[in-house]
Amino acid sequence: MRRLLPVTDRTDPTTTSGATDREWSLDELAEAYAYPAGAGGSRWLRANMVSTLDGAAQHDGRSQGISDPTDMRIFGTLRALADAVVVGAETVRLEGYRPARARDAFAARRAAAGQGPAPVIAVVSASLDLDFSLPLFASPLVPTLVITGAAAPADRMHAARKAGADVVVAGEGATVEPARAVAELAARGLTRLLTEGGSRLLGQFVASGVLDELCLSLSPMLTAGDAQRIARGSAVSVPERFSLVSVLEEAGFLYTRYVKS
Repeated sequence: MRRLLPVTDRTDPTTTSGATDREWSLDELAEAYAYPAGAGGSRWLRANMVSTLDGAAQHDGRSQGISDPTDMRIFGTLRALADAVVVGAETVRLEGYRPARARDAFAARRAAAGQGPAPVIAVVSASLDLDFSLPLFASPLVPTLVITGAAAPADRMHAARKAGADVVVAGEGATVEPARAVAELAARGLTRLLTEGGSRLLGQFVASGVLDELCLSLSPMLTAGDAQRIARGSAVSVPERFSLVSVLEEAGFLYTRYVKS
C-alpha cells in the first residue's frame, strides 16, 4: 500500500522505489479513514462503494467480483469506525447481510469514541419486505434498526418489532425521506454514519444533498455489459462538486476519499 495523496515530505524507506509490499495495519487504515473531529457531535454521512474502470458497481449482481482483499479490509475498517451502517433492503437481500460483529482490533478506539462494541445496522425499506428470521434481525450483537415510512404495512411493522428490530419512521407517506432518516439516526446518537448501498439508496442520499463523503475504490477491471452504477435514481438539477482528499494505491486499485466541497 502506498499513499499518493496527500503528498508528504517524509520519505518512507520502503517506498523509495515508488511501491511497497508492506500491508498497512488496521490502526493505519483507521487513521487514514478517521471521521472528522466534529463528527461525534453533528452527523456525518459517508458512502463506501467500489466501481470498475468502466463504471460498473457490480458483476453478476454482486460487488464481490470487482473487489479485492485490501478493499475488504478497508470495508471492515469503515464499518468499525461507524456508529451505524445504513443499507437498502435490496442490498440486504442480494449480499446476504449479517449482523455487525465486535472486533478486538477496534475495541479501544470505539470505547474512546463513546461507541458501542459494534455498529448498528440500519435497513431502509418502505415496504418492509424483509425476512425477519434472518440472523441480522434475530441475533444481532446490537438491535438492528429498520427505517421506513409511516404508511408501511402495519403487519410488517409488527413483525419487525416482534423480531427485535427497532422501527424508525422517517417519512409521512409510503417512502423514506433520506434527510429525515439521517436526522432520526442522529437524534439517537448515531452521528458517524456509513452507507454501503445499494445504488438506489446512495442515489437518494445524493439527490437529497445529505451525503458528506464518498469513499470510492476504483477497481482496475473492465466488465462492459449493463451493470448498474454506484448511484441511480432521480438526477440532481446541478451536479454537486466533491473535493479529493486522499488516494491510496495497491495492486492497481485506487482507494479514494472525496468530501463535499
